[in-house]
Amino acid sequence: MRIAVIPARGGSKRIPQKNIKQFCGKPMIAWSIEAALNSNCFEQVIVSTDDEEIASIARFYGADVPFVRPKSLADAHTGTNPVIEHAIEWLSRQELNPDFVCLIYATAPFICASDIQAGLNLIINNSCDYVLSVTSFAFPIQRGLKIDVEGKVEMFFPSNFQTRSQDLEESFHDAGQFTWGKTQIWLEGKPSYLSNSLPIRLPRHRVQDIDTFEDWHRAEKMMRLF
Repeated sequence: MRIAVIPARGGSKRIPQKNIKQFCGKPMIAWSIEAALNSNCFEQVIVSTDDEEIASIARFYGADVPFVRPKSLADAHTGTNPVIEHAIEWLSRQELNPDFVCLIYATAPFICASDIQAGLNLIINNSCDYVLSVTSFAFPIQRGLKIDVEGKVEMFFPSNFQTRSQDLEESFHDAGQFTWGKTQIWLEGKPSYLSNSLPIRLPRHRVQDIDTFEDWHRAEKMMRLF
């Protein structure tokens, strides 16, 4: 059995109602729900929320909202792992015991069903704990800059000043779209970055973190070219 869980709390501060704000013709969360359903990977697609308006929209687009997320797990400081654990524990009380649970982010408009399928194939056919979507940094992090307290520019790693960009190891970051995990590993609270994890590599033009209005507007422009 395989379950998708889409965390979507109410009360977002930087972009009010971010999870259900209209994005290129539909509520933001609808992109994630539709990709999950179209992947045909799941017996159930669950939205975990504390907000009735989010729940109503999620149901309209085909997701299940079988419980209300507790307020203790709905503040800005709660990570995704406890939310996934709560959903798994609720399923267990219903005598539903999935082998794999896929965390899907609510603000991932570029998520593709085929990538979710690829992640499932990878976790089934390999001895790993997690499979997560990643993308490469556009610029070598080893040559990153910072601005000090006096407003001056410094390198984080000055030893790399003379090193050519093409000679530096490629680096990646979480694409913020989905993470497949074995149910028991989720319950153990193991972080996906520090565990036995494998990547699904996504091109940078299909990845955009959405935390600010600048991010939002950039994503809208990207979607027009998608």
